[in-house]
Amino acid sequence: FSAEQEAQALRKAMKGLGTDEDAIIEILTKLNVSQRQQVLITYKSSIGRDLIDDLKSELSGNFERVIIGMMTPTTIYDVHELRRAVKGAGTDEGCLIEILASRTNEEIRRINENYKCQYGCTLEEDIVSDTSSLFRRVLVSLATGNRDEGMYVDDALAQQDAQCLYEAGEKKWGTDEVQFMAILCTRNRCHLLRVFDVYRGIANKDITDSIKSEMSGDLEDALLAVVKCVRNKPAYFAERLYKSMKGLGTDDNTLIRVMVSRSEIDMLDIRREFLTMYGKSLYSFIKGDCSGDYRKVLLRLCGG
Repeated sequence: FSAEQEAQALRKAMKGLGTDEDAIIEILTKLNVSQRQQVLITYKSSIGRDLIDDLKSELSGNFERVIIGMMTPTTIYDVHELRRAVKGAGTDEGCLIEILASRTNEEIRRINENYKCQYGCTLEEDIVSDTSSLFRRVLVSLATGNRDEGMYVDDALAQQDAQCLYEAGEKKWGTDEVQFMAILCTRNRCHLLRVFDVYRGIANKDITDSIKSEMSGDLEDALLAVVKCVRNKPAYFAERLYKSMKGLGTDDNTLIRVMVSRSEIDMLDIRREFLTMYGKSLYSFIKGDCSGDYRKVLLRLCGG
């Protein structure tokens, strides 16, 4: 890998009349995030221009958004998406839920630091001013990045948690959502998997079915996302991708965000889960749903 070579090749693809989009896709999709950052710096030092500015002036639409997303460091990309979710027209609740329910404590900590640096206010302040009631509380809890990340399963506590969830939902008239939140947003993954098993024994139904019948709207979506991420994160993202493309119209925000943010983390696992869950490959789904350079770059991120 030579940052100098790639920087020159990118300049060549954009110089003069017309832009060589295929060359841009080719160059950027074969590099990883940190290599792209090196190219960004080299481009400025050896060509004396800003690569992001050049790309923005040459590209447009969803294709541009994917390329700029790929050129953005992982944490900063999450920060920009979260900011867009609270500051754009209306709130993009799906984006807030997806990022906050799926990132690790360390990732959340970095997001919080960078958010404050970039925007002068905390992520929590923006969430609080833009959302309400219990949904807000779940997001604030997730945004503290304070989940136990140990592996220890306390069986007595798991029994107690499961009973507690049952009594907070199925067993009583009305739902004590705070109990759900307290357990689902703080316990470690192994412990929660045990809780879900015990819960099925007590309630005779899966925890996700109880959440669906006891709650609604954004709160329901948020807690379901937490459960899904605990059980199988790649499957959660596979479902996000499927829903972004099925039916009329495409939810490009979600499609772009998941493809860009997971491309170097668990894309292979996501592809496998997608095929298992929907009987079609992610690749064929994108191919049928998108077009042009946008499709080309997403297919490269998907990796055939």
